[in-house]
Amino acid sequence: MVRTQVRVRYADTDAMGVVYHANYLVWFEVGRNELMRAWGAPYVDFERRGVMVPVTEAQVKWVYPARYDDLLDVETRVERLTPARITFAYRISRAEDGRLCCEGSTTHAFLGPSGRAGALPKLAPELWDLFHRRLEQGA
Repeated sequence: MVRTQVRVRYADTDAMGVVYHANYLVWFEVGRNELMRAWGAPYVDFERRGVMVPVTEAQVKWVYPARYDDLLDVETRVERLTPARITFAYRISRAEDGRLCCEGSTTHAFLGPSGRAGALPKLAPELWDLFHRRLEQGA
């Protein structure tokens, strides 16, 4: 699990002063990128090898509203890894009191240079091995 912090900007809120719902997906991406970087495989490493990792599914459950200037903790972990897909799980809570604001997940496919679905062990064996090792270590 990797924890990242983001601060709610005024531009992130709606007319009621509450974080606009779609911004949580942006913060999921922030968390996901930081996890991949912390694991030694930033997303740019996938792209350099011609591997794209698009979102194929997203699930979000909003629990409590975040507001302007709240400092948020974004906790990200890999929930599932298969040769064809990876699923990340997220929890976003207020740093001030730990109040859960939102939780969810995103599933991503591995696409090869042709844009077709592929198996990560074949597309980028070193990245597959790295992610597999990290999961075994409970990272």
